[in-house]
Amino acid sequence: MHNPGYYLHLSKGLGRLAYYAGGFGGYYLPKGYFRSKRKRLLADLTSAERREADNRAEYYCRLPESADMSGLEETIGELRYPFGEKERHTVYFLDLYRVLRYFRSDLRFDYIFGDLRDEADRPTFVKSRPVTGGCTRSVLLKLNTLRHYRWVDDDGMDFASKKDMIVCRNHLAQPWRLEFVRKYFDNPRCDLGHASALPLPGTEPWAKPFMSVRDQLNYRFIACLEGNDVASNLKWVMSSNSLAVMPRPKVETWFAEGMLRGGEHYVEIKDDYSDLIERLDYYSSHPKEADEIIANAHRYIEKFRNDRLELATGLLTAERYFRMTGQM
Repeated sequence: MHNPGYYLHLSKGLGRLAYYAGGFGGYYLPKGYFRSKRKRLLADLTSAERREADNRAEYYCRLPESADMSGLEETIGELRYPFGEKERHTVYFLDLYRVLRYFRSDLRFDYIFGDLRDEADRPTFVKSRPVTGGCTRSVLLKLNTLRHYRWVDDDGMDFASKKDMIVCRNHLAQPWRLEFVRKYFDNPRCDLGHASALPLPGTEPWAKPFMSVRDQLNYRFIACLEGNDVASNLKWVMSSNSLAVMPRPKVETWFAEGMLRGGEHYVEIKDDYSDLIERLDYYSSHPKEADEIIANAHRYIEKFRNDRLELATGLLTAERYFRMTGQM
C-alpha cells in the first residue's frame, strides 16, 4: 500500500488526470476517426523508426504459424468499458482500447488483464508473460501504463557521488522477495525492507520507514526484484544514475525485460542472491563500467519515451496479431 504522499504529489495527480481525460475522451470519439488515421501514423515514421517498430512488433507477437482462433469470440466492436462492474481494470481497458480502436470492428481477439506469470492457452493480448525464446500465444501490449511507465528526468547525482549501498522498499508478498530482505536485512551495505501500511503476517521484523523515489536515488544500487510479474521499479531505476540489481528476468512486459542483458543494462546476481555483495563491490571499484551500464540503460529506454513510436509499435503488434490469426 502506498504512502499517502504518493497520491498527493501534484505532478503525479495532474498526470493521472490528463491520462483519464485523454483516455475517456478518445473512448467517445467515433472509431472511424481512428481507423482513417492508422496508415498515416505508420507512414509518418522514419525508416529507422519503422525498422525499430517492426522488430519490436515481431518480438511482442510471436504466435505459432497456425494460431488457433477457437475461443476468440469478442470483437473490437463489442469492446465496451464495463461501467457498473466492480472489477473495471480502468487503466488496462483504456490502454487496450487505445490500440484496438484503430482496427475494424469485426476483428476478433482475446485479452487477460492483470499480472501473469504463465502463458495464455490461445492468442491473447496480455501485460506480462514468461520469458521464452520461441513461439508464444501471449502477445504483449503496453498495459497498466500509469503504474509501470514512470521515469527519472533529473537524477541530480552521478553514480560515484551516491551512497555505496543497495536499497529497496518492496512489498514482501513473494517468497523470493522475502528471502532477499531476510538474507541481507542486517548487512551494513544494505538498506532493505518494506514500508507497507498493511504488512503481511510474518513480515513485521523487516519493516522500514517509507522512502520516496527521490530518496532512493541517493544510493548507487537499487534492487529490482520481480513481484507478481515484473519489477515495477525497473523502468525508473534504468532512467536514473543508479544501477538496477536483479537476477535474470523470468517474466517480461512491453518493456521487453527478456532482451535486457546482465552487465550491459543492469547488474545481474544469482537467483539465490549469494553473490550480491561481491557484485556491489565490483562495480563500486569499477565506476567506469558502472557508468557504461547506466549509459546503456538510458539508451535502452529512449524508445519507450517516444509516444509516437510507442503508438505505432502497438498498432503494428496488433496488426501482426490479426494477420497471424488469419483475419487481415
